[in-house]
Amino acid sequence: MSQTFRQGYAVVVGVGADLPVTIDDATAVADLLGDPSRCAYPTEQVRLLTGEKADRTNILSALSWLAKTTGEDDTAIVYFSGHGMETPDYYLMPYGYDLADLEGTAIRGETFTKHLRAIKAKKLLVLLDCCHAGGQAEAKGVVKSPLPPSAIAQLGSSSGRVILASSRKDEKSWTGKPYSVFTTALLEALAGYGAFEKDGYARVLDIAMWVGRKVPERTDDKQHPIIKVSNLEDNFALAWYAGGEKSPRPLPKWATNVPSITPGLDVEQVATWRRMLANYRENLLLVEERMTEYVEFTDIPLGLVKNKRRIEAEITKLEQKLGIKG
Repeated sequence: MSQTFRQGYAVVVGVGADLPVTIDDATAVADLLGDPSRCAYPTEQVRLLTGEKADRTNILSALSWLAKTTGEDDTAIVYFSGHGMETPDYYLMPYGYDLADLEGTAIRGETFTKHLRAIKAKKLLVLLDCCHAGGQAEAKGVVKSPLPPSAIAQLGSSSGRVILASSRKDEKSWTGKPYSVFTTALLEALAGYGAFEKDGYARVLDIAMWVGRKVPERTDDKQHPIIKVSNLEDNFALAWYAGGEKSPRPLPKWATNVPSITPGLDVEQVATWRRMLANYRENLLLVEERMTEYVEFTDIPLGLVKNKRRIEAEITKLEQKLGIKG
């Protein structure tokens, strides 16, 4: 019987308009969170805003609800799929935004960050799928941007606060079928595809690691998520991945396989490989942390990029030895 993840709360936004895929993405995330056989959040604790409902007023109202409803021991997820722009001030662009009235129709980065800081839950994951390929033409003086700098500076320094943005400033967030590349990897991670310990929980660092590796792999190294983790030891649970069951279940319409350990391997050897894998994962997160200093991928020192790829290659080798597929 499925177990409810009662401490889970979420605000999920898909703006739509010139980016119809964002509605599909947000709906899929909300559905997975509220699915009793998956993440098992109580459905009344998942607020989904799409299309016309994803305007400035409703988004800020939902974030205020999240701040008022959650306690310190709860878990919160904020997911936004739409445009993010710099003018040079940063804004998230809700449904119905007007470039001539950004203060009244868009959400300034500082305002967004203020609402996030008001959330009392000590376990918070912020997911931003911005900089989409396609969409409306940019106006003069407006630059697409992946995330508010204030969110990195203020939230990233607090334990239990993790930020995951779909791409860097000089990149696009690529769409796909049925969902964007970023959201596809996110859904897989929430379903346990990247779970390091098969204990039934979709944990925040496992999710960040899976998304951070799969997105570049599936976009021919054209899209690199930004991962901001303040405390590498705090790999907190975000949800169940299979309603409390230990074995991940495949997602519909997915071609990727559910990770599994090949039977018959020597127990001591498996334990050694898993320790090595844990060390490489921690090293990779340290590299990712250094890379968050650079919003544009082309600004990242080549040595840092090479080190990241070397660590990822070692992780892949160990996963192959352990029979983990994805």
